[in-house]
Amino acid sequence: MNSLAHSHKLALGTAQFGLKYGLANAADKVPRDMVEQLLKVASAFNITMLDTAIAYGDSEQVLGLHNLAKFEIVSKLPAVPSNCLNVEEWVLEQTMSSLKRLKTDKLNDLLLHRPAQLLGTNGEKIYKSILKLKEQGMVDQIGVSVYGPDELSELIKRFDFDVIQAPMNIFDRRMEHTGMLKHLKKKGVTIHIRSAFLQGLLLMPSEKIPVYFAPWAPLIKQYHQWLNQQSLSPLQACLSYLNQHSDIDKIIVGVDNIWQLKQIIAAIDTPITDIPDFLQSTDEGLLNPSRWQR
Repeated sequence: MNSLAHSHKLALGTAQFGLKYGLANAADKVPRDMVEQLLKVASAFNITMLDTAIAYGDSEQVLGLHNLAKFEIVSKLPAVPSNCLNVEEWVLEQTMSSLKRLKTDKLNDLLLHRPAQLLGTNGEKIYKSILKLKEQGMVDQIGVSVYGPDELSELIKRFDFDVIQAPMNIFDRRMEHTGMLKHLKKKGVTIHIRSAFLQGLLLMPSEKIPVYFAPWAPLIKQYHQWLNQQSLSPLQACLSYLNQHSDIDKIIVGVDNIWQLKQIIAAIDTPITDIPDFLQSTDEGLLNPSRWQR
């Protein structure tokens, strides 16, 4: 196990440290003493990146209580307020506050959480402001966190990014099928994938799946049949699908406890056969959790 533990692409998502989060997550946010243990286990298994955001409740403060020297940290700026008079100053202040909460002097990556703003009136100003942070050495890489390739195609025509965070999973292969992954890799962009389990939907037993998903029942059923035929757990299938993809640099996973983290670490190196093409969708109602009716 340990020889393999150095090859995986896992990064630890920390939304759960500051908020209640995810479809299958009945638990409250992760207790602080658990955070300490999670960081220890992550470090022991060579997970070197933590993904947080200003918008994740008090996730940054919670992380800042711990020694983060072994980790690369990714954070994200929220939307610039519409009444903001000095964009550059706002961006600088937000980033300084982030660093202060995290008790660190630089971020590995700073992403825009609401990148659509780059296409609006303040777009150039916002971009120049994050570029300046990079020039000043407060962040190593700048980029955007997007909902999918459509949003991205407009953005990359106009701006250069070092890193992109986007959703991808067995049901949602748009980043791959639009050619976006290949295109970004050619440009030397680092790719972080989130939503590996589609907010937990891909890990849920059929009988637990909320009624909202009834229109996609045939797809979900085929997925579970395929897992059975292959003798794969949902966790193994979801993780190895992304892990064996050469264009993906990091897979961000959020966990609530040590047991989940250990399950993920054990599952990611499963060798996997090709995933059939029929196990996917382009339907935003399924793929974009912000559209889900809870």
